[in-house]
Amino acid sequence: MYQPVLKLDDVTIYQGNNAVLTNINLEVNPGEFLYIIGKTGTGKSSFMKTLYGDLQLKSGKGTFVDYDLAKLRDKHIPYLRRKIGIVFQDFKLLPDRSVYDNLLFVLKATGWSEKREMDVKINEVLDKVGMKNAVHKMPHQISGGEQQRVAIARALLNDPEVILADEPTGNLDPQTSVEVMQLLKEINQNGKTIIMATHDYALLMKFPSKTLKCDSGSLFEVVQKTV
Repeated sequence: MYQPVLKLDDVTIYQGNNAVLTNINLEVNPGEFLYIIGKTGTGKSSFMKTLYGDLQLKSGKGTFVDYDLAKLRDKHIPYLRRKIGIVFQDFKLLPDRSVYDNLLFVLKATGWSEKREMDVKINEVLDKVGMKNAVHKMPHQISGGEQQRVAIARALLNDPEVILADEPTGNLDPQTSVEVMQLLKEINQNGKTIIMATHDYALLMKFPSKTLKCDSGSLFEVVQKTV
């Protein structure tokens, strides 16, 4: 019997001293694709930050990729993040380093040391996202959509159990957003669990999946209408 990758029991999410989401009970199983939706300020990002250790879990019980979120300490966070991949809205590529060196930086920071192994891994993940030809380019030399593809490749480097995508299409035009979503769906179909925060309802209609909504301090499942 497999274990959920995420299990939350009676959890309240705090931003500072303010409770933004209360009484969350949730299980996410391996291989699921889960949307977190809601207006700006309703708690989507606070929810995601609690999962990757930027916000402390102060109330309730939560386990994520086998880590007890309530007992998570600063020294544990790097190890937690080796088991997850994070994709942000603004790509967060280092502007003064090539695509290759952006990925190399992450590998070295997470304990890789053998040059040949790092070369193979970098080429492997760039190939998965269709960016192998950009390996020596600087971030400013590629488009926003291509930068997000590189960011997804970076998230795949340590073969994470889960990818957290926080508004990954927020800075992209509609067509590029669809291309990035197709890539994320393909990665999910190959067995990777993905939790994605978004406010882009057009993508939800085009790529339907289980959806939770943040609204009025609650997080609840919504049923998508099929067209």
